[in-house]
Amino acid sequence: MIMFATLAAVAVLAVVTQDQAQLRAAPKDGAQQQAILWQGDSLEIRGEKLDYLQVYDHRRERAGYIKTSQVRLVSMQPDDAPDAFAVIRFLRDTPGAEALGISYTAAYLKAAPATAIGAEAFDALGTMAERLAKRASSKQPKQNEATIAAHLEVVANYGINIKGYEREGRMQLCYDGEAFRRVLAMNATPDQKARAALALTRQDCIDPAMRPTERFALDQWRADVLDRVNTTSLPEYLKNRMRMRKASVWSSIAFQRARKGEQVAESANRALTELAAVNKEEFADEDVYTYADAGVRVGTTRWAAEPVVVPKPGLNIVTAAGQPGETCVMLTDAKHDVKTPLAKRCTYSVVWAASARANAQSTALTLAVQPMENWRELWLFHQTSQGWIIDILPPANSDPDLGYAEFAGWVPGTNKMLVAREAKVEGRFKKSFEVVSMDSLQVENGADKPGSLNVFYKWQDPAWKRQTISLR
Repeated sequence: MIMFATLAAVAVLAVVTQDQAQLRAAPKDGAQQQAILWQGDSLEIRGEKLDYLQVYDHRRERAGYIKTSQVRLVSMQPDDAPDAFAVIRFLRDTPGAEALGISYTAAYLKAAPATAIGAEAFDALGTMAERLAKRASSKQPKQNEATIAAHLEVVANYGINIKGYEREGRMQLCYDGEAFRRVLAMNATPDQKARAALALTRQDCIDPAMRPTERFALDQWRADVLDRVNTTSLPEYLKNRMRMRKASVWSSIAFQRARKGEQVAESANRALTELAAVNKEEFADEDVYTYADAGVRVGTTRWAAEPVVVPKPGLNIVTAAGQPGETCVMLTDAKHDVKTPLAKRCTYSVVWAASARANAQSTALTLAVQPMENWRELWLFHQTSQGWIIDILPPANSDPDLGYAEFAGWVPGTNKMLVAREAKVEGRFKKSFEVVSMDSLQVENGADKPGSLNVFYKWQDPAWKRQTISLR
């Protein structure tokens, strides 16, 4: 993992501590520039002249001189390894110093005896690599882009593998987690194992091009990694993060098992249980966003936890297999069976049959249908003067990302229904409780809380209120 072979026999290294340090052809400020060096670059020392060190840069295969004030000397002797580790502890939580910290960690791992190397070194290495990847993925001022790109090149020289995935029109960079895997395999503390598990199971670092079978296997592995961490002695905020991650992972597993036609109730209930266990009184600022994210993911698959009830007489739906991979939905009543349904539509989505709700007049029925892992739509079967039609209400009027729309009740004596929607729109989570016209699917009124909307508060369905995630 740590690529330091070319410097293994060197007694002392010169580690560059400043960005854009100049490697010159002679020990003079006006000498020709050989290369631009960045913090974390390691140089072999070959001599000293005036206030310059004569060095060799193995990464660029260049020799030259660098000012002594722009580097720090790091001993590669085993007895001096603790000194390097003290610097690592300082740099580990210093934003912007990731490349320098990784360089010191690489030197320490080469110098220290194998028996002296514990999980803390790999925990620090993984933490710095992950933070650098996050910095590189976030929006930065233009003047910082070159610096971050240079730091990524520096750490790549030490075997830090950072991968890139295209998400939402931008590049998401992720550390591959090799150091964290070592932490899990070592005699690490519960805190260290929890941080490693959280880093290795990030949702935003899953390859979007992964095939369904590969994704299912990955999620099973993610669940196993999280479950192997003993959370008993963790601080409450870290327990919360483990619970939220487990909730997200198990909701993914529930959806994938539903697509495969397997039993899903256990997975869905596990997701609901983990989300319900979150202690909202112990949130750090960043956890508020994470909790919203986990809530929407669990909300999209919450119908997987509900048993399919025996159809009651009257308006209902019946599902049957269509083309390979398809599910066909037929709307039936006392006079229309599956051979002559009132309406029919086939879909490759997961159809949550337990969600079917008909109004008292048997002129409308809603159904939860999930085309993607984190996106659940609401189908509305309703009778018009031209016959029965099927309309689809999405979670948001944006590209599918993360969200769900769900039936919340009928407004008696009208053509209106109540809908709860929660979605991630342009990076922000939005929750709304709405009165929707069944004729046009237009939102006639809405609020961010049910109690703020009199019609919604009065006519919300008791079963919805008991089961929904949106009121968490």
